[in-house]
Amino acid sequence: MLEFPRWKKIWLWAITILVMLAAVPSLASLTGTRWPASLPDPTVNLGLDLAGGSHILLEADAKQVARQRLQNMEEAVRTAMRDAEPAIGIGDVSTQGGRLSFMLENSADIDRAREVLTPLMNGQGMTREWDLSVVDTSRVVLTPTESGLDNAVSQAMDSATEVVRKRIDELGTREPTIIRQGDTRIVVQVPGLQDPAQLKALLGQTARLEFRLVDQNAKPSDIQQGIAPAGSQIVPFAAGSAQEGQSLAVRRLGGIRGDNLINAQQTFDPQTNEPVVNIQFDQQGGARFAQLTQQNVGKPFAIILDGQVLSAPNINEPILGGSARISGSFSVESAAALAISLRSGALPVDLAVVEERTVGPDLGADSIRQGLVAMGIGSFLVVALMIVTYGRFGVYATAALVLNVVMILGIMAVLNTTLTLPGIAGFVLTIGAAVDANVLINERIREERKRGRRVVAAVENGYKEASRAIYDANITNFIAGVLLFIFGSGPVRGFAVVLIIGLFTSVFTAVTMTRMWVAGYIRKRRPTELYV
Repeated sequence: MLEFPRWKKIWLWAITILVMLAAVPSLASLTGTRWPASLPDPTVNLGLDLAGGSHILLEADAKQVARQRLQNMEEAVRTAMRDAEPAIGIGDVSTQGGRLSFMLENSADIDRAREVLTPLMNGQGMTREWDLSVVDTSRVVLTPTESGLDNAVSQAMDSATEVVRKRIDELGTREPTIIRQGDTRIVVQVPGLQDPAQLKALLGQTARLEFRLVDQNAKPSDIQQGIAPAGSQIVPFAAGSAQEGQSLAVRRLGGIRGDNLINAQQTFDPQTNEPVVNIQFDQQGGARFAQLTQQNVGKPFAIILDGQVLSAPNINEPILGGSARISGSFSVESAAALAISLRSGALPVDLAVVEERTVGPDLGADSIRQGLVAMGIGSFLVVALMIVTYGRFGVYATAALVLNVVMILGIMAVLNTTLTLPGIAGFVLTIGAAVDANVLINERIREERKRGRRVVAAVENGYKEASRAIYDANITNFIAGVLLFIFGSGPVRGFAVVLIIGLFTSVFTAVTMTRMWVAGYIRKRRPTELYV
């Protein structure tokens, strides 16, 4: 175990030096030293509790999910009944009371209607999400089940969490914390962002884009009174548009949503030089958009964003390329923000900010300073104890300890991980764990010498026997760290990251590197006694 050929020494030192070099930019940042812009700068990100930043708590409206689900079911039922062979006629469709009901034109079609509706009523895994009942032999009533609604809310929140993550990533911020809290809440923490206004504006926009046909049969007087024809709804024009304060009647069904967007970019209108947003549909969305424009040439259609009409142009010719342009009273900033929201996807449910706070960097600076003080005092006491107790072997343990701390920083910088206040606690814990490995080794060497073994044999057996206990202990700690990382969130995961990285570096420095140094010392000095 004490054989270290030259190539192996070069390999071990190369790994150590490279990892330590990766930590230099982080050390420079912590000490306030300016790092040259021309050099690579992998740095450890500081979490909200160290760098300060913005904390926002978002809450979703579960009732909106239920309403949207009811509307989707209505459209699916109409399509399924129309596509049946032969078609099943229905009428008097109602969504009152949170239920979907409709009248069959021919009561003899009840069995066929059940057969057509059965696939629509079952969710994933064939779980029943709607209950079907028949009233007066010809009225079909579909009632959402409680489990189906809970499942829909859960899926909507999962999707909303992912959309929020994508939008924040577009801002270029590092390592945000985005987690679900309870059934309808999302916690967002963005380190380093002191002004949450941009974040609130970005997350508060649902970005639900729709293209709906304008109901040309609606009377202007009825629209002003908020009365929409059957099958239509009144939608107001967006603030800042030329028709601000007015409303428009649009068809509720048969339009296109922006779910099939694959790209959205802020650009400028070549004729007016006003900021606009160009959008691109995927193949399926492009085909549906082409069909809509082909079938309605000469008719107006409304571009609706979050329940407000941006514009209502006429379809002069079919739009077959799968792309379109959204214009309105945009500034460059608002158009860019809309493009980000559309690229990230629409929120499946509106999110309201119910809590917000800003954490100043001063608190984080105090935490870092106090953490460094604690680490420094702890390290000094440990180093003093190791040197006094084990002499030269204590010096080797101290050198390994320094390498261990720097290598943890280097690996965290390369992996672009975040250091939180619990992460600093993980550093202190790692120092103790690394020294513990050297204590086991040195004490084992002492035992071997007391048994009368020679120096080389005592060192070999000491490292061999102690390594087994060290590996066993670190494997159990690794399992605990992985579980903390998987099931934990926020600061807990920060602690787990430092712990896991520290386990690998401590074994490398406390076992492999010190063994190489001890082997070099014995080979060069050939001592007859060890002061361990």
